[in-house]
Amino acid sequence: MLLKRTYLSITLLFMVLFTAACGNTQNADSGKEPTGKNAEKSEITIEDAMGEVVIPANPERIIAPYLEDSLVALGVKPAAQWSIGDTVLDYLQADLSEVPKIGWDMPLEQAINNDPDLIIFSSPSAVQNGQYEEYKKIAPTYVYKDEVYADWRAQLTQMGEILNKQKEAEVALAEYDETVLDAKTKVQEAIGDETAAIMWVMGEQIYLLENNRFSAKVLYGDLGIKQPAFIENLGPSGAAWDPLSLEKLPEIKADHIFLVGKKGEAAFDILAKSSIWNGLDAVKNGQVYEMNDPSFWTINGLIASEMAVQEVVNALTK
Repeated sequence: MLLKRTYLSITLLFMVLFTAACGNTQNADSGKEPTGKNAEKSEITIEDAMGEVVIPANPERIIAPYLEDSLVALGVKPAAQWSIGDTVLDYLQADLSEVPKIGWDMPLEQAINNDPDLIIFSSPSAVQNGQYEEYKKIAPTYVYKDEVYADWRAQLTQMGEILNKQKEAEVALAEYDETVLDAKTKVQEAIGDETAAIMWVMGEQIYLLENNRFSAKVLYGDLGIKQPAFIENLGPSGAAWDPLSLEKLPEIKADHIFLVGKKGEAAFDILAKSSIWNGLDAVKNGQVYEMNDPSFWTINGLIASEMAVQEVVNALTK
């Protein structure tokens, strides 16, 4: 009996000592700074076009229609990608071919089905039918300011802040600047002060890119190619984008023309049969370059700009 009581006492003493040791360990741990994932914030508060929004610090399932360029540039694959029917951003499909499509107007049901933990809109006007509050019920929702979205450098920098990838954004921008510096030298050696213009054909329509619209910013801003006086006098682009008539073509007087459009667009045939078009100096001199993937010529983004730079260099330095 005595032996049994002694054994019980020793057991109880061991349990008390073990519990005390655990308590001391927990107290000691509680005084330390968290490390690893525990050191990361679970949420951050950030300013957007709507005011302030609380978003996940490290989101994993992101839907950001028409902002996929910035996501991919930062090494992020979205939960769903922008589309209009079967049309997607062709130039990103090497990275996004397996990513499901979501309608350009982001139907609520599609958004729910893709189970995002963060939704990002390119501008307030991109939020369709005043459904901002509805999207917020699905997931935290960030809305770009118009001026930030319009400047792809600012867009990428902001995406880096949203996704806690500021360093990756800085590196990507620095690498782009190095690429452009080399490309600019090659282009200037090839064409000097000669001018160039970008025309986009869709259906039977022809559109001229103003000096600050999409890839024209790469052409004139990054690569320093001289603008035709006609384009310079147009000034910055407006919200409306009016097609160009055949009769206006001789006024452009561009030494080089980048003609952008998918193969089979009716405007290619219209131009080929036009005496006005065939009378242009750029056409007669063989300095028209047909580009059949318009997807990266007609969007703002780092990857799109990189691809436009490469295509311009390839065309002008042959």
